[in-house]
Amino acid sequence: MPEARYFIVRNEDAWAIKFDNEEFGPYKTQAEAMLFAIDAAHKLGENGAASQVCLMGENGHFRPEWTYGRDVYPPSI
Repeated sequence: MPEARYFIVRNEDAWAIKFDNEEFGPYKTQAEAMLFAIDAAHKLGENGAASQVCLMGENGHFRPEWTYGRDVYPPSI
């Protein structure tokens, strides 16, 4: 199970990244937020942390979108 999770959330007209009780952004698009989160998660993964990026769906539930060691880096978003 990942020990570091980045959550991509929509805040009205912008996107944000939530990680470790902090919020980063705003980002203009979901893709922009994903790229920043995946880059940060990849760096943690290189340092030995199991990391993952999750996206909040319309139903309010999060689903994994990128996992270190399993998905391609850099991503093709």
